Amino acid sequence: MENKRSASWTMFRSIFFETLISFLVAFLFFFFVFFVNQLLLMAQEILTKKVPFQQVALLVLFSLPSVVAMSAPFASLVGTLMTIGRMTSDNEVLVMLSSGLSYRNIFIPAITIGVVISILSFLANDILLPAGTVQFTRLYRRILVSTPALELESNSVKRFKDTVLVTGNVENTSIDDILILDKTSDGERRLIMARNAELRDGGREGMSLDLTNAFVQTSKEVARQDYDYASSSFLRYLIPQDDLMQAVSSIGPREMSSTDVKREIKTQEDELGVRLDEEYNRALSYALSLETALRYGPQREEWNQRANTMSSFVKGIATAAVIKNNRNLLIYRLEYYKKFSIPFGALSFVFLAVSLGLLAKKSGQTVGFIFGLIIAVIYWALLLGGQTMGIRLGYSPFWSMWFPNILAISIGLLMGIIRIRR
Repeated sequence: MENKRSASWTMFRSIFFETLISFLVAFLFFFFVFFVNQLLLMAQEILTKKVPFQQVALLVLFSLPSVVAMSAPFASLVGTLMTIGRMTSDNEVLVMLSSGLSYRNIFIPAITIGVVISILSFLANDILLPAGTVQFTRLYRRILVSTPALELESNSVKRFKDTVLVTGNVENTSIDDILILDKTSDGERRLIMARNAELRDGGREGMSLDLTNAFVQTSKEVARQDYDYASSSFLRYLIPQDDLMQAVSSIGPREMSSTDVKREIKTQEDELGVRLDEEYNRALSYALSLETALRYGPQREEWNQRANTMSSFVKGIATAAVIKNNRNLLIYRLEYYKKFSIPFGALSFVFLAVSLGLLAKKSGQTVGFIFGLIIAVIYWALLLGGQTMGIRLGYSPFWSMWFPNILAISIGLLMGIIRIRR
């Protein structure tokens, strides 16, 4: 009587721990790559502004959760490919099948690893990342107060709360050709131009600029033709600390937890719903007025206003369409689905990695590592492409973010079925 075994605990442990080791090796590789690209370059830029090394090290530490969340899914792909590829090239899969074991003994431990990595990656992205971002922002604010030159670059436009700075060449704390746009305490618009400026640390007051050969023009908000102007060989301009902090205190959907993003989406949807109803009602009133003009003809007053009414109706419909496709809300929706798609990409990669690994002929680990890198690049390109099309073309946020995962699972299952039926 033929003895067919569908599962083996020993085989499960062997594949599980070998995949885990390969995952750790691949994780260190991707961690190093993302660390260099996203953190060391930032640290280098900050160090050039003479920020203390201890504070730079803390900034790097608070940024690590985002690196961990990004590295884990790709490490899952490469680690699984390396393990299954080695087993196939060393004929271990053939021996296993000849012993009466099924392909289930390969898929179950690989899927288990994928589930564990996906959950840990999601927790890092959803809990550690927001916490790290809060600490990062607090520390960066303290650094900014002590090193205000950190926020100014050559030939750039910098927006603070109520101030816009347009700078020419910036060298250390010296600025050439500076333009300042702001509002006075009386609500008047003010324009300040200077040939040179020297950046000073204003202490608790914020950041100050010592302007040389300055020209100042102020104008009324409601009467632009009513203006005053003056010139001065020296002028000290102060940017308050509250305005300075405004530039770094805002937190976007990427730095929020999935629960907070979902709550913000609901709030924005409610607000947009009210605005949309108001715009539709306004457009409906124009449509009814236009209908009255066309029905009763010249004897009604609406007849003489029909062209303006039609123009207002078209503008109302266009405005409603803009409100409905609100870009800020779309970004929040994309980021919400992205918070799930990237971490659980580790699980979708498992199906593809196992199927590809079973096709390996020789040098399984090397080929698996190379193929893993290629697939990671393709996946990242698809993810960025989906995000771009979602923002610019209004594609579905769900499909924009989940299409790479669904594609990986579909190809993996198709290749797996073909491999098993051979």
